[in-house]
Amino acid sequence: MLNVFSELPHAEWPYVDILVRLALSLALGLLIGLERERRGKEAGLRTFGFVALLGALAGAMGDSFALLALLLVGMLVMVLNVQTLRAGQGAELTTSAAMLVTCLAGVLCGQGHTIAPAAVMVMATALLAWKERLSGFSMGLTENELRSALLLAILAIVIYPALPRGAIGPWGLIEPRAAWVTVILIAAIGFVNYILWKLYGARGTELSGFLGGLVNSNFTVIELAGRVREGHAGLVPTAYRGILLAMTAMLVRNACLLLILAPAALVSALPSYLLMLLVSAAMVLLSYWRGGFAGQAQPLDMQLELPFSLPVALRYGLLFLVLHVAGDLMQRQFGDAGFYAVTLLGGLMSSASAVAAAASLAAKGDLPAIVAGHGAVLASLASIGFSLSFVWRTRQPLLVRRLAAGMLCIALAGLAGAWVANAVGERLTGWLP
Repeated sequence: MLNVFSELPHAEWPYVDILVRLALSLALGLLIGLERERRGKEAGLRTFGFVALLGALAGAMGDSFALLALLLVGMLVMVLNVQTLRAGQGAELTTSAAMLVTCLAGVLCGQGHTIAPAAVMVMATALLAWKERLSGFSMGLTENELRSALLLAILAIVIYPALPRGAIGPWGLIEPRAAWVTVILIAAIGFVNYILWKLYGARGTELSGFLGGLVNSNFTVIELAGRVREGHAGLVPTAYRGILLAMTAMLVRNACLLLILAPAALVSALPSYLLMLLVSAAMVLLSYWRGGFAGQAQPLDMQLELPFSLPVALRYGLLFLVLHVAGDLMQRQFGDAGFYAVTLLGGLMSSASAVAAAASLAAKGDLPAIVAGHGAVLASLASIGFSLSFVWRTRQPLLVRRLAAGMLCIALAGLAGAWVANAVGERLTGWLP
């Protein structure tokens, strides 16, 4: 009798390759299944492991099998929801969505993808694990905060594509898209930091100072200085650390802007930023070591303004354009000294806009990276000096003296870092491709 089965076509999978794909899918399925198991869900560790393996096998076998696997998981989801509804527990919509996402991630693993399915599953697990925190945050959102988030999305998704490409104007100094991207970037960083401040800032004045400094360092200093001026002398040690941490956060934010917009400029400014951050951190730790806890009061309830609104966006955009154009023109007419003068003035108004303008000029090739890096450091130092004027209004000699000395040390560290960058010169920027 003829053996017809031996004549059927077949394929041999590379052993190591398919084993790696199956192992990755299983690990990702167990990751999200572990979270579901801990919450006592019907579909837990083993179920999600099987769903991920099913998706991986289907993805390795082809698109038709991948669609079949999704259909089978959909049927499983229906059975799961029927059971929970009969038990009077309500529909398992979140678990059902997680199972479909797990199957799709398994399909990607089966097709040979690694980073994409891993990132998707980590994000999905985070959404499930942070249920209470996300729910509490969404319920605590005000109408103004929700409008701020929607406005940010509209400006990024709707308005940006409608802007003209390339430079416009008689001298080609203005690039609408580049300016708008910078505005959105500054606003987005502020908005994300505002969310972090709202979630964690109330845990302590120092933490509020740091997170508030990421949003708006000047406003944070005004808030802390205002509380001390109201007569809370016991807040002096805490306000001292909070203001220093706000300055530290401002430095971190400006360094991140350089990293995103002009990495070569960050390399030039890196010695200054590192030294300033080290000096600031050392002074905060020294304050704790000297017994700063003795005068610590209850955490302050700071009320930061929304970091993003239409007036804020227009103000950032206008200031960025003015600094960008003025910096370019002054650099052409008066050399580096003219650019530094514009950057110093811009740092008094908004160090983020001044740093972004310097980075934008460096990214276009209109300004040497080391000059842009020094300009960013100068804008940061100008912002620190401007903040000291708010502290002076507290009429607290101890706080003013300590912060003046601290800010002077930070400024000297920044200048020393600039000297180091100049000393090594082109060798520093030559690290980048």
